[in-house]
Amino acid sequence: MSVDYVLYISKETLITAAYILAPVLGSGLLVGLAIGIFQAVTQIHEMTLSFIPKIAVVGFVLILLIPWFLDILLSFTNEIYSQIPNMIE
Repeated sequence: MSVDYVLYISKETLITAAYILAPVLGSGLLVGLAIGIFQAVTQIHEMTLSFIPKIAVVGFVLILLIPWFLDILLSFTNEIYSQIPNMIE
């Protein structure tokens, strides 16, 4: 297995992880920003006010995007399994 091949697999792994994590982290970021602005305007600084909506939105995004996540993971897994004969050298 060459160094170039290891770098290729590493790059594909990181790209796949970014595709899966970006919608979840982005939705949590947007909700957190909106709640932070709301708390700054109203001067209500309650910890549960920021925590519960973020958890709810992230859970909703996860449930909504599970088919897309599985499609990405299955294609990545199939590509890795198809590359196994190339690893033996």
